[in-house]
Amino acid sequence: MSIADLDTEGLEPDGLEPDGLEPDGLPGGGAAVGPPQELVTDVFARGCTSRAAFEVVTSKWASLALLALGEGGYRFNALRRRVEGVSEKMLSQTLQALERDGMVTRDVVTTIPPRVEYSLTPLGERVAQKLRALADLLEATAAEGAWSPAQESDGADEDGATAER
Repeated sequence: MSIADLDTEGLEPDGLEPDGLEPDGLPGGGAAVGPPQELVTDVFARGCTSRAAFEVVTSKWASLALLALGEGGYRFNALRRRVEGVSEKMLSQTLQALERDGMVTRDVVTTIPPRVEYSLTPLGERVAQKLRALADLLEATAAEGAWSPAQESDGADEDGATAER
C-alpha cells in the first residue's frame, strides 16, 4: 500500500492532517518510507502487518493448538488427540500457519522412524498465555452457569422447539 492509496478524507483544507502533520504523517512534509507507523501496528487497519497472524491465532483450531502447546511440546498425533475433533489435515494446515507466523517451531528428530515435535516459540508462549487467561475466564463463566453455548447454538427455544431460520 502506498501513501497515494490512503483515504484523504479528514484532511484539513491546507492539506495538513487534523493533528498538524503533513498527509505523509511526518511534520514538514518529509518523505515517508512505506505506510505510516499507525497502519503497520493497528490491527484494524487494512495494511497492518499483524492482521494475518491475528486471523490465524483467532481461529478455533489455532487457539486450541496454542493452548495445548502451552502445556509443553507435542508430537503431531499426541497433539491431535489433545485437541479433540480436529482433523489431521486441519491440524497440519494450522501448524504450518502458526510456524509461518513465528509462533510454533517444528523440530524433526532424525531417528528411525523420524519424529516430529511441535513447541512454542517465545512469541507463541506469550500468545498462549493470553489465550489461557481468556480460556480460564470462559471456563469459569460456563461453570458458574452464566451461559450455555450448547443451548444458544442449537437454535432451540425454551420449549425445545427449533426456530426456523
